[in-house]
Amino acid sequence: MTLGTPVGQPWPMTAPAPLHGGFEKSEMYDVLERACAVAGLDSSESDLLRGHTNAVVRLRRAPVVVKIARKGTPPVKVGHTVAFVRWLMSQGFPTVPLHTGPEQPMVVNGHAVTFWTYLPPTAASITAADLAEPLKALHRLPPAPVPLPRLDNIAAIRTSLAATRTLPDADLAFLARVADQLEHALSGVAFVLPEAVIQGDPQHRNALRDRNRTVLCDWDTIAYGQPEWDLTTVEVHCRRFGYGQPHYASFADTYGFDVTAWSGYPVLRDIRELRMITTNARKAHHAPGTIAEVRRRIAGLRESEGDLAWSIL
Repeated sequence: MTLGTPVGQPWPMTAPAPLHGGFEKSEMYDVLERACAVAGLDSSESDLLRGHTNAVVRLRRAPVVVKIARKGTPPVKVGHTVAFVRWLMSQGFPTVPLHTGPEQPMVVNGHAVTFWTYLPPTAASITAADLAEPLKALHRLPPAPVPLPRLDNIAAIRTSLAATRTLPDADLAFLARVADQLEHALSGVAFVLPEAVIQGDPQHRNALRDRNRTVLCDWDTIAYGQPEWDLTTVEVHCRRFGYGQPHYASFADTYGFDVTAWSGYPVLRDIRELRMITTNARKAHHAPGTIAEVRRRIAGLRESEGDLAWSIL
C-alpha cells in the first residue's frame, strides 16, 4: 500500500513490502482491521499517513487516527504515553486528544495500538513560532503523575549504532568517536533553564492545528530533561530543512529564549544532529531508499558542513 491507498482492497500476489517500522503492509492491515473491530470502528476505507517508525492510519469513516507501534515496542511504554496524554488533557494542555472509546493501548498480534482524534489539515502551515507557546506551556507543567524516562541522547545514539546494519565499519567507528567526544563535552555544559517535562522531538510535523490553536502530537519521546534540548531541536530543524534563520528567530522571540546565544548550544546542536543521523541509519534497514541521505549527512559531518541542507526522511 502506498501513501493514500485505501486499505481493505485486495493485495497483489507479490512479496510483501516492509514499512519503515519494520513490519509488512499486510500485517499492518490485519492489525488495523482487528483493532478497529474491537473498538467498534470501520476500517474498510483508510489512508496511511505515516510509516516511518509506527504506522499512522486515518480512518475515512470516522474522525479517528489509529497508531500501530512496531512489534517489540513495550505495551507498558505505550501505556505510559496514553496516561501522560490523558493527564495533559485533564490540564487543558494543547495536545491532539485521544479518541474516547476503547481501553488503550490495545495489543494485537504483539503491536500496541492507540486511537486518536483526527484533526483535518488547514490551509495555514505550521511555523516554528507556532510551536513556541505549547512548548513553553509544556516546560512549565508540574511533574506528571506518570513514569517518564530521563532524556539520554548519548545512550540513544549508542543504541542506534549498535543496531545499525547499513553502514560500513569505518562510518560506524567515526560516529562512535564523535559520540565519545560529545559525551565528554556534555559533561562541561552548564544548563540555565530549570529541568522539566520535554517533548523530546518538537518539530513542524509533530504539531497540528485544532481550530484557532496549535496542538502538539507524537508523544513517543516524552522525558524529563532540560528544555534546552527541545529548543535546540527546533533550531536544527529550521536550519537543516530549509526554513531559514528568520523562521527560527520568530520562534526564539515567541518562546523568550534564544538557545543559539547560550554557551552550551554548540554541544547540544552536535548531539541532536548526531542522534538524527544515527536514528535514521538504524531505520534504513527497513527503508533502503533513505541510506543515501544518511551517508550524505555523514559526509557533511566529516567536513563540518553545519549549513548543509538535509532532506526530510
